[in-house]
Amino acid sequence: MKKPPLAQDPIREATRNWERHGWGDVARPMAAITSIMRAQQILLGRTQAALKPYGLTFARYELLALLNFSREKRMRMSKASALLQVHPTSVTNAVDRLEAAGLVERTPHESDRRALVLALTDEGRRVAVAATETLNAEVFGRSGFDPADVDTLIDVLGRFRAEAGDFEADGLDADAPATAERTSS
Repeated sequence: MKKPPLAQDPIREATRNWERHGWGDVARPMAAITSIMRAQQILLGRTQAALKPYGLTFARYELLALLNFSREKRMRMSKASALLQVHPTSVTNAVDRLEAAGLVERTPHESDRRALVLALTDEGRRVAVAATETLNAEVFGRSGFDPADVDTLIDVLGRFRAEAGDFEADGLDADAPATAERTSS
């Protein structure tokens, strides 16, 4: 059952409190960061609800999708960890669950005994495709953002992530333009 919305935005009230306490110079950045954190909670909730019928969390879905997008439907576990930008222990946890569900297989690398290779099973591919279709229809296709806002978010958050060391700043425009304006030129 959905809760009724609050009468007032608590983040705006927090902003006023910051200003009243003499922190006006950081009140708006606090509001922006808190809004991003709250938006992440909302979006994660929507995503988890869409993935629940498949027995997946978003972290497990990301791993399935990564394998499904790979040419051979397989990759080293260490590469998956690097591409997903998560600690190897987190990948191991996701793989344990996905393997138990019959969606991936974990095997030793053929030439490097220290490395493990993850491979998508036929059922894993089926689930990855179906879950992606559901996410596209129920979450990504109904984001609540208008196209201009999406482009702005991608650009602003992309710059933030690059400046934070998430990826090389040169990688912002490497493959595909982020905004519709750049796409149309």
